[in-house]
Amino acid sequence: MNQLAGKVAVVTGATGGIGLACARVMGERGATVVLTGTRLESAERAAAGLSKSGLRANGMQLDLASSDSIAALIEGVVRTHGRLDVLHNNASDLSVTKRDHNIETMDVAVWDRVFQVNVRGTMLACKHALAHMVRQKCGSIINTASALGLQGADVQAAYAASKAAVMQLTRSIATSHGKLGIRCNTIVPGLIRTETALTQLPPPLWAIMESENLTPFVGVPMDIAYAVAFLASDESRYITGQALVADGGAAAHAAGFAQLRALGPPPT
Repeated sequence: MNQLAGKVAVVTGATGGIGLACARVMGERGATVVLTGTRLESAERAAAGLSKSGLRANGMQLDLASSDSIAALIEGVVRTHGRLDVLHNNASDLSVTKRDHNIETMDVAVWDRVFQVNVRGTMLACKHALAHMVRQKCGSIINTASALGLQGADVQAAYAASKAAVMQLTRSIATSHGKLGIRCNTIVPGLIRTETALTQLPPPLWAIMESENLTPFVGVPMDIAYAVAFLASDESRYITGQALVADGGAAAHAAGFAQLRALGPPPT
């Protein structure tokens, strides 16, 4: 349980859901964790919850749409803790989800906002973290993508394209900085039982998506957290440039899996 002892890890978008679970697991495995949120009080509250459990955690504000905010975060972490070993870019902008449609009806302002936060913000966080990791000659970056970055859908074209871009950004960093001792991987969650997902997905749609999983359950935030903690640790030292899909097998099968299974076994 001490795979991350002595390491300093930053988790963006860590005030709840997957981000908070990732911060908790890395803290339980010995890391000092910095939790970020768009509101400082929310980040500090989340960090205080981990501290009450005996973990080393503190909260910091981060606006991924602001270059200055991103630079200040990374510099603040290094100034406070002396190093930066793990950067988990988990945050993304979900504020425009209901306006993120197909390309024909796409509002350019929605497209630009999604890419500003999900791609440009992630890139800048990596850029500023890399400068410190290069000096340390070690580091692990884990970027969060989405199953929508692997598959087409009728909606969320901007979000899907941004997450595909994050996967390619990951490969670029892994390639340019691997020989310097820095690894970069992507975690690709599928349907996860978070409060946001339970609120935004109507029951019929939830049932359809759940039926496409190969596992007998829908994942919870801790399922992603354990994978992220592994990628953060030296146990995964030979893994870089990869996209680890954690989706209950939903993307591993041909279309119509659930409907075909409902028809019963094929005739003999």
